[in-house]
Amino acid sequence: MKGRGEKNPFRKNIEELIEKGDLKGLLEKTGEFHGHFCPYSACGVKAGYIALRELGIKNTGMKDFVAIVETNNCFSDGIQVVTGCTFGNKALIFKDYGKTAVTVAKRDGTAIRIALNPDFVDALTKKYPENWSLFEKIVVRREKATEEEMGRLRQLFTEMSFEMLDVPEAKMFRIARKTIRLPEYASIPHPVFSSTKCSVCGEKVLETHARVKDGKAVCIPCSGNE
Repeated sequence: MKGRGEKNPFRKNIEELIEKGDLKGLLEKTGEFHGHFCPYSACGVKAGYIALRELGIKNTGMKDFVAIVETNNCFSDGIQVVTGCTFGNKALIFKDYGKTAVTVAKRDGTAIRIALNPDFVDALTKKYPENWSLFEKIVVRREKATEEEMGRLRQLFTEMSFEMLDVPEAKMFRIARKTIRLPEYASIPHPVFSSTKCSVCGEKVLETHARVKDGKAVCIPCSGNE
């Protein structure tokens, strides 16, 4: 078990990149996780880095703080890679607000919220018209694209992603210090719940998520009330 002063061996490379302020290296790590480079994952990288820096969080052991994301788009993958907060280690909380924003909070409630500046987003479409034209066609409208168009979009988004790492923080984000009350389930680093067996499908289900049907424990899908 690692001591407080040691680096997490599973995140050693990422922690070293954070210490050096190497956003390019962090974006490359995110590309491995996300599957490609894109502007919003770059924003997530930068937001995650700012949050750790401003809160003085080092040697991320993924137990002393949480990240509350308000969207499930590419931005959140950048947050996960840089902060180490994931659903699996119970340090990632998803609030479906549809906003490109994250609040990183220590267990004592000390927090910082970082949201993408709407003026910055509006300016992107004007600065990178070809990128967004292809994005609208291929991703938003789901129209059939040629191999050349797909390759061009990947190329443009890669270039755009790395360029965005140099954008001044105050221009890209709205940043606010705050104190929050963490949800009860987030106050314990790794809560463990007992499981029971669904009387219909026979699969194991956490007792906290089981329902009762005809006097027997069932999972949510089998309860008919999904």
